[in-house]
Amino acid sequence: MSLLKREPADSVKSLDELFAIAAAMEREAATRYAEIAARMRQEGDPALAEVFERLSADEQGHLDIVMHWSQRRKGHAPDPASIRWEMPETFDDEGVATAHPRLLSAYRALSMAVRNEERAFAFWSYVAAHAQAPEIRQAAEAMAHEELGHVAILRRERRSAFHAERWQPDAQGSDGMTDLAALERRLADLLEILAGRAPPQDRGRLAGLAEEARRHAGEPDPAAVSVAVPGQGISDDPVALAELLADRYLEAGDGLKDDVSLARVQELAGQAIARLAWLRSDLPEVHDERAGIPD
Repeated sequence: MSLLKREPADSVKSLDELFAIAAAMEREAATRYAEIAARMRQEGDPALAEVFERLSADEQGHLDIVMHWSQRRKGHAPDPASIRWEMPETFDDEGVATAHPRLLSAYRALSMAVRNEERAFAFWSYVAAHAQAPEIRQAAEAMAHEELGHVAILRRERRSAFHAERWQPDAQGSDGMTDLAALERRLADLLEILAGRAPPQDRGRLAGLAEEARRHAGEPDPAAVSVAVPGQGISDDPVALAELLADRYLEAGDGLKDDVSLARVQELAGQAIARLAWLRSDLPEVHDERAGIPD
């Protein structure tokens, strides 16, 4: 299972349908963020209200892009009647809409937004993989690429909101540096341990993810990224490690100008997000057992 709560009921059959789905997704996100922003203002938290207002404005901007694209390709605005099946849920406020402002923060708000963009990326990747016509596949891949860019932007903003980032080096700079290959190898080790103790239905998936991580570790690093790690070394938490890798692949793409290297890093980022989604959603026992994983 991916970030999607359920798979789409059918494949997308036309560009009209694709644009209608994209517009509906962006419109829902813009509306929901605006509603949360209004509630934050009513509750007397203008700072949080501004965060959600900006998220709403960003989604409205994405909607405007979809509208323009539909007009340019099809000559008309997206038509909701073009959607032939019930769309899977891609927006989840994770309880933010009803939580008291004192229980929220900009970091939590941005974390929720990151996961929604990751879910949208997973959706368009699924649509592209199951498209029967080349023009549908290409359009869905373009949408997935856009969502991946949104994920990267929001993750950067989330990092800036998280002042106690656990992966920051200390003031003396005594923490070591490692590379992405070392992180992938460590993640592969952890996943292989988990595979050995996992239920049968999860064992094959974990083994496959471990194999994928070792394959990534054996490839040349297209961005030559070094990563600061805490003094105690690389994390023994596979979920935290998977998230760190997703973050660093997205960061790596920001500084690349070579098209080939950029495309490869974006591919690795997409795979890292899918891996992180599975570990979060399908393996809750990781959180219970990780303390017992040996070095």
